[in-house]
Amino acid sequence: MLTAEHIVRTCHEANRAYCRSLRDHSQAEWQYAPEWQRQSAVNGVLHALANPGAKPEDSHNSWLEEKRLDGWKYGPVKDPERKEHPCFIPYAELSEDQRRKDVLFLAVVRALTNPI
Repeated sequence: MLTAEHIVRTCHEANRAYCRSLRDHSQAEWQYAPEWQRQSAVNGVLHALANPGAKPEDSHNSWLEEKRLDGWKYGPVKDPERKEHPCFIPYAELSEDQRRKDVLFLAVVRALTNPI
């Protein structure tokens, strides 16, 4: 059985790889990721584990609430200093590419936590 830390790291790296495929290089490797980015991955995994039937939209809504509570808002470009993010919008308004990130994240959590 994998530890929670392994699951979180794997989810972060899968998300980072997917972002890079979209030419988004804003995700640092786990060991270099800022604490807010690491904590976001932890929170995403915890939400998925606590809500096994969660849909991608639920995952996004959880992320939105986390960011809102931390003072983030919508901005056209991801800017951690200003706490702005282009995905700070309702799930239905996300591009298909961005919605796939939530699908991928949940799929990785489930793959790593559900025995064969």
